[in-house]
Amino acid sequence: MSSSLEYRTLLLTIDGGVATITLNRPKQRNAVGDGMRDELADAYRTCERDDEVRVIVLTGTPPAFCAGADLGEGEDTFAAPGSGFTAAGIDVPAWTLSKPVIAAVNGHAIGLGLTLALQCDIRFFAADARYGVVQVRRGVVADAYSHWVLPRLVGIANAAEILLTGATFDGRRAVALGLGSRMLDADEVLPAAMELARDIAENTAPMSVAASKRLLWDSFDLDRAAVGRRETDIHLALMGHDDAKEGVRAHLAGRPPKWTGRPADPTRG
Repeated sequence: MSSSLEYRTLLLTIDGGVATITLNRPKQRNAVGDGMRDELADAYRTCERDDEVRVIVLTGTPPAFCAGADLGEGEDTFAAPGSGFTAAGIDVPAWTLSKPVIAAVNGHAIGLGLTLALQCDIRFFAADARYGVVQVRRGVVADAYSHWVLPRLVGIANAAEILLTGATFDGRRAVALGLGSRMLDADEVLPAAMELARDIAENTAPMSVAASKRLLWDSFDLDRAAVGRRETDIHLALMGHDDAKEGVRAHLAGRPPKWTGRPADPTRG
């Protein structure tokens, strides 16, 4: 079963447990503007509320993923932030969702375009596209929590090179640095992301994935003992649900699993 919702700056389709969000301002190379921040947050919330959605894929209308902030205001782009300004990127960072978010970075991702992708759980990059967190070359600083996530992804030295130089690099360098797990030709990025998304949607237990994702991101701020306690609490909660039996039943019978748990961490309320 498939469905779609109407937005001005992006496309949202849901099919077979996979929601695909496509940044869709091709004339502006999908730059963030014209309400895209609010629409992306709304699309994320919509996917989060729908228990039929198991995985989210974020991509852009070719040939770009996202060119960053829309510079249509010229020199006032960053000089007139307006009331309620926040550098968070959007109100709903991808890591706060209970479902995995895969960034199919199928073209150039610059500034906010790249930092939005860094908020996702899994990232595939196009080999020959250009990437960079360039804000220091525009007179501001990187946003969307990039000073928190980048050192944890690539280490302090690589994070410093990315953030303090504002230099751009290709997909090969992005994956070598640890920003993503796969580097592919541009036209292969989205199909590969969709293949992985369908595998997760069909074969993994929703509660298990949600709990693992939450702990994975929370572990940045936990010590070893706290992670061990959380793993124990999660195991005890999952073991009390039929999905712990169904996973073994399906494996032994050689059939697809039939999960009944919701995509939510059972220990987090």
